[in-house]
Amino acid sequence: MNEDRQAQAFIQLEDVCKVYAMGDVSVAALGGISLEIPRGEYVAIMGPSGSGKSTLLNIMGGLDVATSGKYLLEGVEVTRLPDAELARIRCRHFGFIFQSYNLFPELTAIENVIVPMMYAGVAPADRTQRAAELLDSLGMGHRLRHLPSQLSGGEQQRVAIARALANDPDVIFADEPTGNLATAQGEEILDILEGLNKRGVTIVIVTHSENVADRAERLITMRDGRVDSDQTAARV
Repeated sequence: MNEDRQAQAFIQLEDVCKVYAMGDVSVAALGGISLEIPRGEYVAIMGPSGSGKSTLLNIMGGLDVATSGKYLLEGVEVTRLPDAELARIRCRHFGFIFQSYNLFPELTAIENVIVPMMYAGVAPADRTQRAAELLDSLGMGHRLRHLPSQLSGGEQQRVAIARALANDPDVIFADEPTGNLATAQGEEILDILEGLNKRGVTIVIVTHSENVADRAERLITMRDGRVDSDQTAARV
């Protein structure tokens, strides 16, 4: 990495390894990852199935922990923080978007967006207003009271994005966010993510799609649990 990137590091991984025990066999999902991501960057991570890209994303997002190595967030090591502190960081600083949307099927669109604000202790009136405003800004103001089963895939992903933004995160981690969407719907979601990045939100996206990766500023490719290449990628 160049000196400028190191000086601006928001997310920093140092020789991060992840090993899973499967019976008597140990499987290395990550084999020593070192990288830095500055605040405000838009990063795409690509690689074949089993390359470790989703494991890497989950560790950066605090959804999983490294077996060894260090993970620093703005210079503070979070590798061995207690679960409660990791949960606080996820709630206050991270937003997540998944391929399968991961919405609560029994909750309406607005109720799904409210959930993370409940955990953050936002006052009821404030969280309802913010959820409605977020959904309206994403073109979902007319679907506030609809259940996920009553929404299209693209609409569900917009609800998921609103939920990811509920607590005004510093970074959004997205795992194949367009994977279940038609091309036009996927482009709309990528337009939203790019707009968020232009407003200063750090975006880290895992994808199999070169078209998705081309929208990022930087492309990290992985193979066999290691970084295979790391380069600036021109946006289209």
